Amino acid sequence: MWRAVCALAAAVLLASCGGGGGGSTSGGGSTTPPVTPPPVTLSNFVTVSVDQGPAGLGYTQSNVAYATITLCAPGSTTNCQTIDHIQVDTGSVGLRVFKSVLNPSLLAAMTSETDASSNPVGECFQYIDGYVFGSVKNADLTVGGESVSNMPLQVLSDGGVFANVPASCTAGGGNNLGNVQDFGSNGIIGIGVTTTDCGAPCTTSGGVSAAIYYDCPSSGCGAVIGRASNASAPFQQLPNPVAAMSVDNNGTSLVLPSVPISGEQSVTGTLYFGIGTQTNNGLGSAKIYTTTNSNAAFGAGLITATYNGKTLTESFLDSGSSLYFLVDNSITPCPASGSFDGLYCPATPVTLATTIIGQNNAQVAAPVTIYNAQTQFASNDSALPDVAGNPNVIFPNVDLSDSFDYGLPFFYGRTVYTAIEGRSAGGTIGPYFAF
Repeated sequence: MWRAVCALAAAVLLASCGGGGGGSTSGGGSTTPPVTPPPVTLSNFVTVSVDQGPAGLGYTQSNVAYATITLCAPGSTTNCQTIDHIQVDTGSVGLRVFKSVLNPSLLAAMTSETDASSNPVGECFQYIDGYVFGSVKNADLTVGGESVSNMPLQVLSDGGVFANVPASCTAGGGNNLGNVQDFGSNGIIGIGVTTTDCGAPCTTSGGVSAAIYYDCPSSGCGAVIGRASNASAPFQQLPNPVAAMSVDNNGTSLVLPSVPISGEQSVTGTLYFGIGTQTNNGLGSAKIYTTTNSNAAFGAGLITATYNGKTLTESFLDSGSSLYFLVDNSITPCPASGSFDGLYCPATPVTLATTIIGQNNAQVAAPVTIYNAQTQFASNDSALPDVAGNPNVIFPNVDLSDSFDYGLPFFYGRTVYTAIEGRSAGGTIGPYFAF
């Protein structure tokens, strides 16, 4: 790609210089105008907004990056729906949309993923704060100028045989995030570092992972089944939508503006598809921090952070986290009752000295400033750059003592690259983060 770009630049330069002869006639006539190539129109991106959330949410959402997608019935150009406020998440993989926001005609025309017994397939997916359950169906996806045909996605809180959540799904703990109000978005597009949402653990029956696939006969979903981890057709597991694209499929970069400590009502940025595949998505001066891969004990996408004298080997960058999550009992907590329980409320801004270290031993100082969460949330702004919480208080079922979660506030004022495992991205094989 770079070689082709340089060749084009050289051709333009020669034309502009007139081949060294000036381009004039012997009689001093008109000069031949330079040849200007037609502009290249790029479409490998989508606008991202951090705002108050989807219509009817009932509260002001904070620090959630949203994109708009279009879904069509497989092969159709007319039975389509544009859906706004889909959360952009670099910490998970797969497209998930609530049944409640889908047009009935589109939902009815989506084909169901089926297993070897021709039964429809369901899925349970675990997040840190809870779980979702629903059917696995196929649709054509368009996001920005990119598309994937006949791609599996999860229809959250689907009815019929999917109405009852299997006990093995609820056993993972946390809340059932089964509606738009609890989830805070109309759906989520997971664009993390793996090619599918589960990988090897879900390829055999009874496999256990953050994603579990179920056989769902008319009697209900119960048996855990194996699903192939292909990131291209024929699909079975939910693919990373970026990995499933025909081009620009090695990763993403998320660009968000800086936000003052007082917050902003909303901000707008851009999500670019591909790394080093177009003139608008090169790494530039960004430094690469490789992460763990799928063979690691705790899975792919982890880096190391040092903070407060500790080495936190299960740390990560996650646009899907609305706060910085860290454990530090020396920081003044918010009142232990009410909606601020578990958040930090220092009286004045506090700067935390952290260092990010990749698996490649590349490291960088990454200071984090946090401020009183009550004060920030009282503004009703959607972009709040300095809020943090204690994950062991907020998520008591999960021990994150060995983690520093650099949530969406870390992305403000940066271009953050997420490279997909096994794909060459800017000359380096993923998975990695770069900024």
